[in-house]
Amino acid sequence: MNYRPGTLQDLDSICSLIKDAIAEMEKHGIYPWDDVYPARSDFEEDIKNETLYVVYEQDELVAFYVISGECDEQYGNATWKFDADSAYILHRFCVSPKMQNKGIGKAVLRHIEEQIKDMGYKSVRLDTFTENPFAQKLYRHNGYEPRGFADWRKGRFDLMEKAI
Repeated sequence: MNYRPGTLQDLDSICSLIKDAIAEMEKHGIYPWDDVYPARSDFEEDIKNETLYVVYEQDELVAFYVISGECDEQYGNATWKFDADSAYILHRFCVSPKMQNKGIGKAVLRHIEEQIKDMGYKSVRLDTFTENPFAQKLYRHNGYEPRGFADWRKGRFDLMEKAI
């Protein structure tokens, strides 16, 4: 797999992937994302801020993610184990539905953790929809521990953390 920073040329592929992911989640009664969030403008901002990364297998976008030091004020609801200055946050991690259940999510997650570690951080923080058993399983099986909750427009999200 080829990892690189996202560019504006990736936007159509990213938006198509999000649309496919939303449709797949909705088939399972999972509704954390919709046409309001995440929106194309969110990804444009991520690209401008150089925080969005894409993962290609040959010429096909198989995943993307955003990593940054920024987080919503709801992150203050957690009892974090690790110092905020040593943590980096994973946002909008998405794997193509066509590539799910093939180990891609786990492999990309490991890459993300190494990337964040190489940047000098000691832990990863993220939020995941409490009603998404697939994401819950991925994160929990890879060592992420719940530290609190965030309540947003679409419902409750676990705030999770892992030392790297």
